[in-house]
Order: sequence, then structure tokens, then C-alpha cells
Amino acid sequence: MRRYVVLIASVVIQICLGGTYAWSAFVPALSEKYGLSSAQTQTIFGVTIAVLTLSMVLSGRLQDRYGPRLVAMIGAALYACGYVLASFSHGAYPLLLLEVGFIVGAGIGFVYVCSLATCIKWFPERKGLITGVAVAGYGAGAIVLSYLATALFARGLDVLEIFRWIGLCYGVVVFLGALLLSVPATASPAQARVSVGLGEVLGHRAFWGLAVGVFCGTCAGVIVIGNLKPMGLHAGVGLGVATTAISALAVGNALGRISWGLLYDRWGQAVIPLSLLFLAGADLALLGARGSGAGLLLAALAVGLGYGACVVLYAARVASVWGPERVGSVYPMVMLFHGAAAFVAPALGGRLFDVTGDFTLSLLLAASTALVGAAAVWMLMARDAAPPTPAVTSEAMLMVEPPD
Repeated sequence: MRRYVVLIASVVIQICLGGTYAWSAFVPALSEKYGLSSAQTQTIFGVTIAVLTLSMVLSGRLQDRYGPRLVAMIGAALYACGYVLASFSHGAYPLLLLEVGFIVGAGIGFVYVCSLATCIKWFPERKGLITGVAVAGYGAGAIVLSYLATALFARGLDVLEIFRWIGLCYGVVVFLGALLLSVPATASPAQARVSVGLGEVLGHRAFWGLAVGVFCGTCAGVIVIGNLKPMGLHAGVGLGVATTAISALAVGNALGRISWGLLYDRWGQAVIPLSLLFLAGADLALLGARGSGAGLLLAALAVGLGYGACVVLYAARVASVWGPERVGSVYPMVMLFHGAAAFVAPALGGRLFDVTGDFTLSLLLAASTALVGAAAVWMLMARDAAPPTPAVTSEAMLMVEPPD
């Protein structure tokens, strides 16, 4: 029963954290009222994701040592403070970059890895499915926040006032969810005895296949995610449809995380390059959906489905190769490449629009990156010799699933 409490708490936490993918709902207001350029708004978004992944490296190790509850509580406090401070920024770009990009990003990273790693420890026999369910909330979070933001904008609230409410309300929910996180009693002894060195991880193709895949998949996804509402408005589909596209992408993202997780449990690592090919096709479909509201929504849904693989497949693969007990320390190393892509790609997509006045080059860049990634991952994985199972005691050996 306890593990289902942890799972539910993790899903609720992820719904709150996933609001970051509704960022494009705030972009028009930040640009129109406070004069931020497209490149600036996308840099804030990109830095948020980049700092998120950087902080995961530290939080993954801290939660191994101190447990997930304390680390997640610290992350919840950072998350709330970042948004509340942003509400007093008067729209100044440097302050928003610091408060949303760095402080909120660090808070998300601290909470995210704790809830995800904890769920995998409770359900080691269903890594793909449980990872997908746990982070599906993250994908669905954009639906909730985009509609809340639309409702609050309709009531006349300023974008910075909305940031304050996000910090206060979401921050409390995340903090309460963090209080419910715990690891199974049988996991702690094994966890203390598993040893995986940095050189051992970096020295195998399995790691670099995951790194390349998550980098290219993230680039192909966040270029769209960070700019989706402006893309819709620029295509002339109207404010309502452009806002709904955010929700369509979020629905696809949530469904994709569960679906790709199930496919991974069935077919293993071969699903990773397949997911990148799907994402490339979805980006191209978005390019061809101009002037069609239905086309935009379907393409956004497809992009979300493809991007949903970028979290669940890599976490599940790490658990398969290095064991569920090492997800908290190895997975953040893979996700550094997610952060690097998020730092570069949204700002580059926004900059291309600032220069050309059109999103064509941005979408072509997204699709081509996914295609290159699929080819590279396929070649790396085809030649991959699975890393040895981490050195463990006989007691821990019973808990660590060998590479598939």
C-alpha cells in the first residue's frame, strides 16, 4: 500500500513541476507588456531546463545519502521562492532569468529526481511503465497551468501576479507531496553497497548512446515547446487554438511517457531511435499544419507523444543497465545532456524567428536534429556491449536486474 501512496504523491508533484512546459503561455504577455524579445523569453525557459538537469546531479547524490524527503522539501522551497521573487521583478529580464531560470530550475531538479528515483525503487519489476506513469504527470502539468493561466489572464491578472500564485499554491502542494516520499526498507542496505564509478559510466557506449539520444530528442522537442503559442499565433489560427495547442502537446507528452514506457518493457533499447524518428516526423507535421487549427492541434499532440520518450526511455534504460538503486546517481549524468540541449535549443529557435520573422528554420532544425540523433543512437547501440552490472554484495545482487 505504501508504494502506491508514494506513486500518487509523485504524480501530483510532477503535475506541479510540469507547469514549466506551459511557458509559452506567458511569452506573449512578457513580450507585449515588458518588452522581452523572443530570444530572451526562450533563454529563460532554456536556462530553467538546463539548471534543472544540473541540479539533478547534486540532488541525486544527496537523496542517496539523506533520503528523498528532505531533498525534495528543499526543492519545493526553492521552487516557491523563485516564482514569488519573480512576481516582484517588474519584468526585468536579468531578474526573471535569475529567479525563474536559476532558482525555480534548481527547485524542480531537486524534487524531480527524488520522486522519480523513489518510484523506481518501489516498482523495480516494471521500470518502464512506472517511470512513464510517474512522469506522465510532468507532461500533463502543462495542461493544468496553461488553462489556469488563461483563466487568470481573462480576469485581468498580470503575468507577474500569476507567477506569485504559482509559487504560493504549487509550492505548498509540492512541499506536502515531498513529505510522503520514502524508500522501501529493503532498498537501503543494497543501495549502500552498490558501487559505480564515474569512469565506469563514461567509458561505455551505453552511456553515450543515451546522452546523444536525450540531447537530440530534447532539441527537437523544446524548440517547439518553448515557442508553441507564438507559432500558432504566427500561423494565424487564433488565440484560443494556439492556447489549446499547448494542452494538446501536454496530453501527447503525458500519453507518450506511458506508451513509450510500455514499449520499452516489451522491446527494450530498440525503441529509443524509433522514438526519435517519430519526433522528427511530428516536427515536420507541425511545419505543414499552417493555417489549419485542427492540423496544428494534431501536430502538437504528435510532438508531445514523441517528446514524452525523452524522459521515460532514458530513465528506464539506466535502471536496466546500472540497476534501480543507481538511477538517482547515474540518470542525472545522462540528463546533463538534456540540460545542455534545453539551454541552447529554445533560444536558438527564438533567435531564428527574431531574424527571419518565421518559424520555418526553427522547425527544420528541430526535425533534422531528431533525424541525426536517431541515426547516431542506432549506430552506438548496435555496437554497444552492455556495461557490467555494478559491483554488489550477494544481498544487493538479488535486487539489481541484469542488463536486458
